[in-house]
Parts: sequence; C-alpha cells; structure tokens
Amino acid sequence: MKTIFLPIALGFAALAPAVHADEAAPQRFEHDGHIYSYTVEEADGYRVIRGVEERTGKTFKLRVGEHRVRGTVGSQQVSFSLRDVQPLDKPATTLASR
Repeated sequence: MKTIFLPIALGFAALAPAVHADEAAPQRFEHDGHIYSYTVEEADGYRVIRGVEERTGKTFKLRVGEHRVRGTVGSQQVSFSLRDVQPLDKPATTLASR
C-alpha cells in the first residue's frame, strides 16, 4: 500500500495551498476503494501530512522536506526521495469539506 499511496498523498498535498498549523482543515480523497482523510500543516520549515485510512484506522505522518520525505505509515517507518513522487494523473477532488 505504501508504494502506491504515499506518492498519491504527497501529490494531493502538493496541490493544497500552504496553511498554518492552527488553520489545518481536514481533507479526504479516495484511491483504489480506500478513503483517506488528512491534514497538511507547515511546521519548522517542513510540510507535515497527518492522516488516517478511514476503514482500517491505519494512520500516517509524513514530513516533507526539500529533497526527502520521512515518516510513518502505521507502525512502519518510511523514507524516500521527492524524485520518487509521481505527479497525479488528474486533479484532486475533495470528497467532503466543512
């Protein structure tokens, strides 16, 4: 899951406007039948993406730097280059917002 999901989550986050930590609004998207909700915050010069796969409750937290992404998906640590992130084939669609 992480090899497909992480580039997609980062692609969605790249499209989201920069927000301050106290203004993070939850967003949702669907991929391969799974619905993910997440927030994007700016903290200490990094973009931080926190979220959950809604059906299983598996959480993720990614810290996006200038060249690398580091974080956790469930209990597994991940680290990869931004060059490995593939752009989205289509624009992001918000499933629900408040």
